Amino acid sequence: MTTTIAALLAFLFPLAYSPGPGNMFFAANGARFGMRATLRANLGYHVATWIVATAIGFGAMAAFTTHPGAFQALKLVGSLYVLWLAWTLFRSGGQDAAAEAAPAGFGAGVLLLLFNPKAYVIMALMFTQFAAQAQGADAWRLVLVIATVFTLNNLVAFLAWTAAGDRLARRFREDRSARRINRSFGAVLAAVAVWMAFA
Repeated sequence: MTTTIAALLAFLFPLAYSPGPGNMFFAANGARFGMRATLRANLGYHVATWIVATAIGFGAMAAFTTHPGAFQALKLVGSLYVLWLAWTLFRSGGQDAAAEAAPAGFGAGVLLLLFNPKAYVIMALMFTQFAAQAQGADAWRLVLVIATVFTLNNLVAFLAWTAAGDRLARRFREDRSARRINRSFGAVLAAVAVWMAFA
């Protein structure tokens, strides 16, 4: 099991720490609201991550294989949702406006995961690579371990991106700089949304 976990972490490292929709969303929110204010959304995202990963590990991804149109619809809805988040961020003001705005909550984190087709694909690949050979009770345990390792690894990556956004904002406290940071993150998040739609 230890060898499997080490191999799984090596497989997940570039996927978890690359600039995907979740990382960019939390980096942007860390820059706008600070680390502590993003914790509820982070919790929502990762509770949903564990539940969806476990469901996919037990075969729920087969529904998307049987109905590929459903997966295409998820990609479209997900990219539109991330594009909306990007537009909201791009239009947001500086530090004073951030103080008046409300940070993302638990539900926003859940929705971000549910509308993230990249996460579904990674989870399906992960279980194909690391749980395909397990049988019986071992398969149940392995699915739960893999889902938990995946979730915790993602959580660490998101906290790192959030902390980076928070630190960046602290270095540029002026209102004009804060607007530029928000617009930069908004533009990157919009690019991620386009990538999600066409990847």
